[in-house]
Amino acid sequence: MTSNTHAAVLVAIMAVVTMLLRFLPFLIFRRGRKTPAYISYLGDVLPQAIIGMLVIYCLKDTVLTRAPYGLPELLAGLAVVGLQAWRRSSLISILSGTAIYMLLIRVL
Repeated sequence: MTSNTHAAVLVAIMAVVTMLLRFLPFLIFRRGRKTPAYISYLGDVLPQAIIGMLVIYCLKDTVLTRAPYGLPELLAGLAVVGLQAWRRSSLISILSGTAIYMLLIRVL
């Protein structure tokens, strides 16, 4: 098998598995079947928990003892929080925060 064929087979398998994982909840909990309480609970609490873990992961390597003392991370984070509170658009908040952070790490 050539490397191109091998890569295409791997991509196809990954696509099928990804689609299966995305469609599986809809197949399991079809209309008419009641969603179990623990699944509803997870649907309520997991998004906030995942965002919290992503914030911790993104800030884990911030150095507060050397210049710029975490200023780009702080300002970009405040921008994301402020934009989210103002516009209620995750896309605008995340893209703007990323752009601000990238600008600040180049400037500061």
